[in-house]
Amino acid sequence: MSERADAGPDTGDLARVTANFRQYLMGWSAQERGEGLVDHFRSGLAQPQFNGVVRLTSLDGIERAVAAARTRLAGVPWWWWVGPDSPRGTAAALAEQGASARGVLPLMVRPLHHDLGCARQPAGLRIEVAESRAQLTELVRTYSASMGVDPGLERELVRIEEERADNAHIVRLAAVLDGRTVGTTVVVAAHEVAGIFLVHVAADRRRRGIGGALTAAALRAGRERGMPLAALAASRAGEPLYRRFGFAEAGEYRLFTLPG
Repeated sequence: MSERADAGPDTGDLARVTANFRQYLMGWSAQERGEGLVDHFRSGLAQPQFNGVVRLTSLDGIERAVAAARTRLAGVPWWWWVGPDSPRGTAAALAEQGASARGVLPLMVRPLHHDLGCARQPAGLRIEVAESRAQLTELVRTYSASMGVDPGLERELVRIEEERADNAHIVRLAAVLDGRTVGTTVVVAAHEVAGIFLVHVAADRRRRGIGGALTAAALRAGRERGMPLAALAASRAGEPLYRRFGFAEAGEYRLFTLPG
């Protein structure tokens, strides 16, 4: 990573961050994925988080791109992600095609050659790598509940997680307290970036330092994998926590939905 990281990532760094993000999302493509005018993925699950368009590569032929996305993602709920790797003007072009904005996620980064800091860990909490099927099932159950995912999708989510083509790049972390998984995060170490995803804490265990402990563990995992940069797409609620860990906003992802 360049020495400009203290002031934010340079163009090459941001390209690696968005490549990491695309890899993670497109890894959910249990049914279909494709790259071209639109990069899309389809898990087949009835949850918009797991189906969608990751990137539009050119504004030329926007009507054709929207039509292709609608065809490929017909029958499942899905989102269109517009980030720094889409052409400038993509959001406006989608709005002209009838798309509705549904939210903005700050894209935040921090270098991993700095002091990672530390978080006070709640008494009795341990952070463990989820490797067995039982651990993975608990991990999926915990983040699914936090995200509002239908419990009936648990078995299929576990299967997709187990069969991801990029599992060699993934570290799954579970926060365990009193024998129960109460928090999750997933680190994707690829493209020289530790992408941090699925940071969730059980509703009855929030505001106790578990999210901070998970973030610290994710940063350590990224450094141990030799990644020079960490990145995540933050919720507005989580943004203050990540700023305390040295993350700074480098861009944003805007989410859109389109009528059927």
